[in-house]
Amino acid sequence: MHAATFATVFAALYVAHRVGDHWVQSSCQAADKGKPGWTGRLADTRHVVRLTVTKLALLLPVALLLDLHLTAAGLVLGLGVDAVTHWWADRRSTLAWLAKVTGKSEFYSLGTPAHPAHPATAVGAPAAHLGTGAYALDQSFHHVWLLVAALIIATV
Repeated sequence: MHAATFATVFAALYVAHRVGDHWVQSSCQAADKGKPGWTGRLADTRHVVRLTVTKLALLLPVALLLDLHLTAAGLVLGLGVDAVTHWWADRRSTLAWLAKVTGKSEFYSLGTPAHPAHPATAVGAPAAHLGTGAYALDQSFHHVWLLVAALIIATV
């Protein structure tokens, strides 16, 4: 039973993460959450609160419709771990530090002018691209913690 609950919770959290991180997050939050000081901290906090509410809003109907037996403690602990780790990574300097200490700085800068092979047009101007290494590392970091959150929610 735990395996099916885990799989269902993870799927719901994954979808809610994608919606909350891209559709629910405001442009101001996205622009400001990495800024130093209280401006960045508060923007990141507002983003994570909205993201966590989105996750709860999508997970609860799934749990009710599929008769999942989740506990309040599991929800609070799992969503809490997810929120704290999401907030930490979205401060940006923290994830850049993690990329540096794990030898991923070059990949982190992929898709930006800081990367040695940055995308450029024939005349040397920055070229459009589909994403950056920082974004890929950010999302994969969040996905690991979604897995942990789903495990906690399904088993506590």
